[in-house]
Amino acid sequence: MLDYAAFPEQRQALIYQILQENGRVICSELASRLGVSEHTIRRDLHELSKDGVCKKVYGGAVITLPESEDIAVRKSINVAKKSSIAQRCARLVKSGSCIFIDTGSTNLAMAEALPAELALTVVTNSPEIAAVLLEKPLFEVIMLGGAVQRSSGGCVGATATAQVQNILFDQGFIGGCAMSPESGLTGFDYADCEFKKAVIKQCDETIVALTAEKIPAVARYVVTESSNIDVIVVEENISKEYATAFQAHDIRIYTV
Repeated sequence: MLDYAAFPEQRQALIYQILQENGRVICSELASRLGVSEHTIRRDLHELSKDGVCKKVYGGAVITLPESEDIAVRKSINVAKKSSIAQRCARLVKSGSCIFIDTGSTNLAMAEALPAELALTVVTNSPEIAAVLLEKPLFEVIMLGGAVQRSSGGCVGATATAQVQNILFDQGFIGGCAMSPESGLTGFDYADCEFKKAVIKQCDETIVALTAEKIPAVARYVVTESSNIDVIVVEENISKEYATAFQAHDIRIYTV
């Protein structure tokens, strides 16, 4: 059996493997498994965090996701999963509401899934989502303006941010790159994350739809802490541990 106390490179490689498999690690569990002290594990996690592999949290660490692809690429990934999540999100919308739909492939699928017989005011910063919504004659569609960011497929600059500050939403469907109970909702693009912050302030109910690999995980920029999220819609294989941790922040979880 390998003496992990004597081989830090192999120890850190195994920790990285566990992070990839589970999304997070706990210092006490790693110390027991590898036969080293918790101090040694914390030092390993510090080294891995410097390499951008993980983010240290209380008692352990969570995996850091790689930079997300452009929207054109993301639309072709996990199509069936996103469709199921989108259908569940659509069922949360009530006729007569004013809602915001953020950019993102899952939110695009949700826009397609919204029943055409609903009477809705829908605000979006995504031209592609706006085009889908305009096919539904009872929808009042408001498109936020400004330059369209290629990576997200939406308007996230000063113009869109100023416009959204004048609208109050019953529900906001916010896209997210990663989420954990400790770090909250995070993303990779600074301007996009700042725009999302402005939207969330205007929402009576904030809803985030995520595929399972985004929980638990951390991206570079904070959108909002977990306590500001009201609902998470996610695949059913979210662990009981994380479901409980999110519920401690008064988040309702719907699985598909």
